[in-house]
This record gives sequence, structure tokens and C-alpha cells, in this order.
Amino acid sequence: MRRSAFLLSGAGAMIASALPPLSQRALARDTVDYTLTAAPLRFSPAPGVDFPGFAYNGTIPGPVLRIAHGQRLRAKFVNNATEPATIHWHGMILPNKMDGVEGLTQPAVPARESFLYEFTPDPPGMRWYHDHISDGIARGLFGLIIVEDPNDEPADKEFALVFHDVPKLSTVQAAMMGTSNSPMTDPIGSPELRQMKPNDRMGDEVSYVAHCINGACYPNTQKLGVKVGDRVRLRVLNANPTQTRYVRVAGHRLTVTHSDGNRLERPVEVDALRIGVAERYDAYFRVTKPGAYLVQGLSSDPLAYQQAAVLYTEGMENASPLSSPQTLEGVDYFTYEKAGSTAAAAPEQPAVSGANTYAFTLGGGEYGSNRWTINGKTYPNTPKINVRRGDVVRVHFHNTTDMDHPMHLHGHVFRLTEVDGTQLAHPLPKDTSLVRANGGTASWSFTADSPPGRWLLHCHNEIHMMDGMMTEVVYRS
Repeated sequence: MRRSAFLLSGAGAMIASALPPLSQRALARDTVDYTLTAAPLRFSPAPGVDFPGFAYNGTIPGPVLRIAHGQRLRAKFVNNATEPATIHWHGMILPNKMDGVEGLTQPAVPARESFLYEFTPDPPGMRWYHDHISDGIARGLFGLIIVEDPNDEPADKEFALVFHDVPKLSTVQAAMMGTSNSPMTDPIGSPELRQMKPNDRMGDEVSYVAHCINGACYPNTQKLGVKVGDRVRLRVLNANPTQTRYVRVAGHRLTVTHSDGNRLERPVEVDALRIGVAERYDAYFRVTKPGAYLVQGLSSDPLAYQQAAVLYTEGMENASPLSSPQTLEGVDYFTYEKAGSTAAAAPEQPAVSGANTYAFTLGGGEYGSNRWTINGKTYPNTPKINVRRGDVVRVHFHNTTDMDHPMHLHGHVFRLTEVDGTQLAHPLPKDTSLVRANGGTASWSFTADSPPGRWLLHCHNEIHMMDGMMTEVVYRS
């Protein structure tokens, strides 16, 4: 995991956000072929913003890849960028050599060379793909892949929305050294702001110069046309390198059905989504009356008004859209506890000892430090999870730092079973989950039934990952 000089990127052209159904011809094929070419791109999502980034196929985000569950994917990666790169298929259970981690599952693909990724995507649902060499996501190398589930409930309209941001280069280098003075920009009433300690100096915050949806800033984002009576499905990804996002559709409640592409045991209705770095949520809502409404990222950043798109009914595309206040006060937003229903489960502290049980303390990150640690060590010296195929593994995280950590496990779907000492009656199937700052806890359970190899487990905040908060799940023979 190279700590190269951070090359700023951002995002460029809009990806198609309305998702048509797969054609019968496409469904009839056993193998679906894509070519993803990484190359430099000058990105200007808003007036005055012009950054040198990298892009797949000339757009940031890259194209939405769609494939039916059971079809085989053959993706040729052509690296025309100026640096080595890989593609990680985030959320996929796949052969270890296809996982796209430089130095762990494959060598980096050098500039002007190519690599063929070939596997049958599993499980179904919304996944994403991105570069996995240090700062690749922030440079712009990311996109959605949707593995169609034939058991999904139908929708009249479906939109894929990638929330992403362009960082200010000078603050990234400072954040990696723990000396950034960039402020927190979470919305008023958010847990991120409530859990801050007096005179807290974060040190690892990154400033952003543009907030985008699908490669553009409001009012230049693509408008989303619907009809009164439509049942609308949103597939939402937070591709920000460091920050949690709150997403709301003005005037509508959202029914959340999938977490990280995986079907929840029971849907949950909320006003807004809370989406950690690399998390994804599927949510449905019904359009009940004519009008124009903003789909917004809520934030206290003065640029936050730019992260929005207009959803409109017929004839209302030029109407002044209804918006949501930039606050979470009084807002019923998504939490793991709501989705997992703690009401039926008595609070208890989870066991953190026993066979195949691992206790990880997340630490480091003091002001002026460039170390984010697991059990006091940075990768590659962090303690590993050693498994045999078929083992049921439990992982317990205790976060002693002043930042939330979106912890991500490669090559597996885990069950989030506990949050802050309370068991979830309906564990959430996920590949990434936030661990709350200042003493927060989270527990996972997963079965070691993936192809053997070395699978990375890390914080998906790019600063924390590059500064060492990583470990591995290692299969023993």
C-alpha cells in the first residue's frame, strides 16, 4: 500500500443515472465483456474548478457496469494513466487473485499495460469498483457495478447516484501528517459534531473544493424525471475518500431495503440516509404529488448546496425545487440500530474472547501523528486473522480515537451483530460498517467460506488506511 504523493483528482463527466432494465439479449449471454481504460482527465464539475484527475473510460465516476447474477464478467483493464493501478471489486466474493490489491493479490498494472479480470460476480446487488493503490479513489478511479437480483421488487424508475467530492490537495498532505486545520463539515445535529470533545484538534480532516453527484455540481447535475405514482428506487454510493454523507429527498420518506447491496431482513423507513465512506444503500419511495424536489447531501460546508440533483414530475423540470434544511435536528435518519431493531434484544457486552474471536482496538491519530493503528501497530505489523475454511469468525472493534472508522472486509459479507454494546435483533449484512468515535464498539460475524488467500481488512477513510489502519484475513491450509 504505497504512500505516494497525493495526486488530486476529481470527477468529470456524468454517468447515466437512469438505469434501464437489462435487455433479453444481454441476459442470454453467459459472459459479459467490458473494457475499462484508465487515463488522465481534466475535471471541471463547477465553474472555477479545474483539476487533473484520472478516469475510467473518460468519465468520473466511471461507467455503471450491469450484469445479471450468474453471468460471468470479463473486464479488461487498460492502464493509460501515468502511474501503476489496479481494480478492486468492492463487496464481491471472488477468486483472491481477482481482488485487485497491489502487493497482496496481484502486482500493480504498470502504465501502458493491461490486465484481465475474470470471475462470476457474487452476491447480487449494488457493488462498486475502484483503484486500490493509496490515493486512487480521490484521483477519480471509481464506479458502480450492479449485479441484478431477479428477486428484487420492481420499480417504475431507478437511479444510481454516486456522491463524491474533489479534495483540496494541500489539505490532503497535511491530513496524512496529522496537522490539517480543515474543519468538520457534518450537518448540525449529526453524531459527528455531537461527539466532538471541547477544543478537539482533528488533524486528519480534508477540505473539499467541490461536492458532486455523478460528476457534476448543482445546478448542473442531471435532472431526474419521474411521474406521479411512480415507485422510485435509488441506489446510492458514498465515494468520498474521508467523510460520512447524509442524503435526503425533500418531501419524501425513504424505505431502505439493502445495505451494501445486501437485502436487509426487514426494510426500515427513514427521512434521510446516513452513509459512511464506501457504504451503499438501496431505498424506495413513492411519488405522490407533482413538483420538483432536491435529492441532497446535507452538510455545514458552504459548498454543500452544490451536492444536489433535481427530481421532477412531468412539466415541473423548471420549477423551483423543494429543498431540505442543512440540519439533522428532528430528522429521522438511518442508523444501524433502527435497521437492526434493538428493541427485541437485551443490551449486553459482546464476548471478546474464545476460538476464532478477535478483539481489535482502533487507535492513533493524535494531532501531529501519521499513525492510525490496530492494537497499537500499523500495517503490515498489525495482528492478522488466521482462519481455516468453514470457521465462523467474530471480530470486535473498540474505537479509542476521535474519528469514526468505516471498516471494510474484502471478499466476504459479514453480519453486523452489535453496536455500542447493544446486540442487534436483525444483524445487518454488510462489507463496510462505521465504528463510532470516542469509545464506540461494533462486532462482526462471518463465515470463512470465500476462496482461500489473503483478504484485506481496513479502514476505508483513505487517510487512515494509508497511515496504517489495516490488517488481513489469512486462510490456512
